[in-house]
Amino acid sequence: MKIALFGTSADPPTIAHQEIIGWLASQFDAVAVWAADNPFKAHGATLEQRSQMLELLIAEIDPSISQYAQVYRSLSSQRTLETLMTAGKIWSDGEFILTIGADLITQLPQWYRVGELLTQVKLLIVPRTGNQIEARDLQILTELGAHIEIAPLATPAISSTEIRNSHSIQGLTPKVAIYLQHHHLYSNSDESKQIK
Repeated sequence: MKIALFGTSADPPTIAHQEIIGWLASQFDAVAVWAADNPFKAHGATLEQRSQMLELLIAEIDPSISQYAQVYRSLSSQRTLETLMTAGKIWSDGEFILTIGADLITQLPQWYRVGELLTQVKLLIVPRTGNQIEARDLQILTELGAHIEIAPLATPAISSTEIRNSHSIQGLTPKVAIYLQHHHLYSNSDESKQIK
C-alpha cells in the first residue's frame, strides 16, 4: 500500500495545497495530511486551528478524490522521523512517500536524523514557483540516501505568507476563508485591512 505523507505548515492552507492533496489522492492508495509543527518556522495560527483548516480544505475536494485523503493529527511532530514511526503503526504494510515543497529542499539536510529518515521513504518533491530545484541540492539529498522523484505538477503561485501579511482571502477556498474571518486570524487592528 503506497501512502503519501504530506505535512504542511498550512498557515493558512491555500488552493495550491488543495491541488497538491487532490493530485496525491489520484496517485496513491492514501494521503496522510497533517499540520506540521515545523521548528524552523514561526506560526500565525495554532496547530489545532491549522489542522481544522486542513480538514475544511479537504472537505472541499471532489469526494471521489478526497475519500483517499485525511488529516491525521497524530502525525504532527517537530521531527519527521517520529511522524514516520507513527505512520508505521497506522499502516504496518505501508510504503511511504514523503512529499515536500521545493522550498524545503535546502532545509531538509538539517532535519533530525535525516539520513535515517531518507532511507525509509521515497522523497517526492513538488515544484514551487520561485524555488528553483538545483541539481547540486538534489545531489546532497541523494548522498544522504534519498530516492527522489519530482512531481509533474504545476501549482498556483500562492503564498501563505503573503495571505497572512496582506490579510487577503485571495487564494483560499471558501470554507477556509470563512474560518479565517470567524476566528480573526492574521488580521491586525487596522479595520481597513481586515479580511472581508
